[in-house]
Amino acid sequence: MMESYTSCFKVSDQNLCPHCKENKVIKNGTTKNKKQQYFCKNCHKRFIHNYTYNAYQNYIDNYIVIFIKEGLGIRSTARVLKISTTTLLKRIILIARNIKKPSISLGKIYEVDELRTFIKRKNKLIWIVYALERETGKVVSLNIGNRSNRTLNVVLDTVKLSNPKMIFTDKLKQYQYLIEKSIHKTTRFGTNAIERRNLSLRTHLKRLNRKTICFSRNKSILLAVLQIYFWS
Repeated sequence: MMESYTSCFKVSDQNLCPHCKENKVIKNGTTKNKKQQYFCKNCHKRFIHNYTYNAYQNYIDNYIVIFIKEGLGIRSTARVLKISTTTLLKRIILIARNIKKPSISLGKIYEVDELRTFIKRKNKLIWIVYALERETGKVVSLNIGNRSNRTLNVVLDTVKLSNPKMIFTDKLKQYQYLIEKSIHKTTRFGTNAIERRNLSLRTHLKRLNRKTICFSRNKSILLAVLQIYFWS
């Protein structure tokens, strides 16, 4: 009677799973590149040692966040990390999707403003609308779109739910009927904090610089980059 064999057998106890750090690891065939593949019986994930594809490295996401905040463009970041631009864009979307929006405190003073930029071409204008809590300097709400009531209301509705003490804006006419007069102010220097943040955005994010060859190709990438910059 012939004995049956399996290609999966236990590996040395020194071989730990990189995901759960347990030693319940068995060999599980090879990859297309003839590299040994392992399977963890604890977390049920597969892995290999010595990845040659840099995007698999655990530190890549942290570096992506750092480089975005330091003003590197997509191609610059891809060159430094030695990964493709397509992989980088997908990873940016994934990082932003896993970011939790900050909680909003009650009874605070907020500043709301719009920042103009473009998508693909300079004649395709788009506005970044966001709200800043004056006391902490924290961005509590963000939206991207045309300069319409619908775009503004996404940010304003979030701020109104916190029962704000005051909301400072510029003199854009839409704000006059979107915000109650009792809590709406358009005084001089009332939006100093958020105007200074606008300057920081244009300095730190390459795609928002006034004189640059970098630009956003689609709305989802721009929104993801802003979420990473503000909330990661």
